[in-house]
Amino acid sequence: MTNIRSYKHFAAISGLVLALSGCTEGPAEKAGEKIDDASTDIGNSIEDTCEGIKDTLNADDKDC
Repeated sequence: MTNIRSYKHFAAISGLVLALSGCTEGPAEKAGEKIDDASTDIGNSIEDTCEGIKDTLNADDKDC
């Protein structure tokens, strides 16, 4: 009976430790955010360029 109880306590504590360790922002998380920001900036730049070209060509549809 005490062995099962000990295993349950160990499992609960291990789960908490794993859950809390996942909350820290490490270097991989920071690198992922930088990649996300860069891809968003590139997408916005492409859209701005497209809209500028359509504006220069006096296109009816200005959305890209």
